[in-house]
Amino acid sequence: MAIPAPLPIPTTRFRNILFFVRAGLAPAVFLWILLGGALLLRAAEPVETVVEGVEGEALENVKKSLALPYGLVRDGKVDTQWLERFAGQAQERVRSALEPFGYYRARITTSLVETPEGNYRLKADIDPGPPVIVSSVQVTLAGAGSANKTLTGLAGQFPLHTGDLLVQPNYEEAKGVLRSKALALGYLDAAFSTHEIRISPDRTKADIRLVLDTGTLYRFGEVTITGAPGYPDEFLRRYVTIKQGRPFSYARLGETQLNFTNTERFAEVIVTPDREHAHDHQVPVTITLKPGHTQRLQPGIGYGTDTGARGSLTYRHLNVLGLGHEFQSQLYLSERLQGIAANYVIPSPRDTRTFSALQLNLQKEDVSAYVSRLAALEGSVNRSMGRGKLGTLFLRVHQEGFTIAGEDSSSLLVLPGIRYSEHRFDNLVRPTKGYRFMVEGSGTHQLLGSDTGLIQVRAEGSAIVPLPWRLSLLSRVAGGLTFLNDPLADLPASLRFFAGGDRSVRGYSYKSLGPRNASGEVTGGRNLLEGSIELQRALFTNWGVSLFYDAGNAFNDLANIRLYQGAGFGIHYYTLVGAINLYVARQIGVDSPAFRIHLTIGFEL
Repeated sequence: MAIPAPLPIPTTRFRNILFFVRAGLAPAVFLWILLGGALLLRAAEPVETVVEGVEGEALENVKKSLALPYGLVRDGKVDTQWLERFAGQAQERVRSALEPFGYYRARITTSLVETPEGNYRLKADIDPGPPVIVSSVQVTLAGAGSANKTLTGLAGQFPLHTGDLLVQPNYEEAKGVLRSKALALGYLDAAFSTHEIRISPDRTKADIRLVLDTGTLYRFGEVTITGAPGYPDEFLRRYVTIKQGRPFSYARLGETQLNFTNTERFAEVIVTPDREHAHDHQVPVTITLKPGHTQRLQPGIGYGTDTGARGSLTYRHLNVLGLGHEFQSQLYLSERLQGIAANYVIPSPRDTRTFSALQLNLQKEDVSAYVSRLAALEGSVNRSMGRGKLGTLFLRVHQEGFTIAGEDSSSLLVLPGIRYSEHRFDNLVRPTKGYRFMVEGSGTHQLLGSDTGLIQVRAEGSAIVPLPWRLSLLSRVAGGLTFLNDPLADLPASLRFFAGGDRSVRGYSYKSLGPRNASGEVTGGRNLLEGSIELQRALFTNWGVSLFYDAGNAFNDLANIRLYQGAGFGIHYYTLVGAINLYVARQIGVDSPAFRIHLTIGFEL
């Protein structure tokens, strides 16, 4: 019988593995193996490049110049003849890599040695020497744009000055910025008639001379729109920011394309300037459109602590009667709110954000504080007052039956009003900075056919301020005042103020805060004041966490205001259509404070 050969004695590495496994530290073994493997891979690098004597951007450029060409190493084997030729060129490669950073008198020693392990080391020892200093800078403009304030300002801010180190990447970048700005301003023939850096014979000084000849200013010519015969020309031209005779601008072309794209009416938008057929330096522009579907049906689902589970079904017609008018109707259902709304929009040829609208809303709302059955018809004229600014005049006929604190009532109101809103955010899905605010005033009197007389003012606003370390500070404030010539009991539930809920004072249930009757039931108030401050921290790509503090309440007496408070933390996940927010809030300043979870989820199918 053959005697088995003795097992080989484990190596030191194998003994270490056995020790960790026996000790129950398998995860540590796995990590140790990975790290060891990484070290082995690094050690197995067949050609190592070492650079000494410089740092910063110059070092990075030298390393790039010594990057091994593809194919020099194949399957771990080095083509030694090719490597030797490459090493012979290394000195000139390093010299060329140093010159853009002002080192024209560098002393460079390169060497190629074989290591004991059979690998190779290519080394560059560099004494950069004194750098080249800029002795004079002349940046001038010629042509029709020589007096343009934007261009002269850029020329005056050229980043290289007398006494500076000659850094050619900065020089090239500044050249590109100056010419690009000239092209953007409509000087389409702009080019440098002179662009030179003269190095002194002793390579210690450099003279810079640049002359940008802007050429003639080009202007927009005729604008032709094709591909959308189903839309009136007057309607289409409201999206065109290009005006014939105005200076040519690529930014205006991009803005026009974006305007058409954002209408959601066109599957394809191509804006083409035809410089080849420019006449008298006027560039004709062709806008080619491919219409999309004009009728759409869009379902939606979601959840909010205030509303409960919710769903909607929206129908849109984007070209009613071939006039570019829009009709939209929506059926919305949730645990506490059900209704149907219809909206007819007549766009104005003035601009894309000016329009007239007629809106009908039928809804029932059943919350802990009240039950409301509402029918409202509103006509409005909306006028753009600049980017993100909208002014509105409206007239609303408002019929509402409501039950508050066990008492049934109804009210008919004819409410004229005025509204101004403004918003500006850097991103509508996940903004990092921006603001919005709205101010609305409305009123009525029995002489207009209303059951009661009132004046009401509402205002709200919010802002996001970016902070270091991926932090953002969010703030929100809202308020309202109501002046009545009748008892509060005649004011409909939808025009009374309540506080509490996801978008009010977190820590309290939806519309649970406000004046109460003798039985302790919330009846709502004439006035409102609430605010919030929240510190958010972005995590990874789509996540965030936050800390917040809320305060607010509805009240009747301006001299006797009690603000309820809540604070807590939140977790956020950002999707393409908005955020999913989970908040845990605790009441502050009350007996037996309670915790409350606020969750909002919503997306379009």
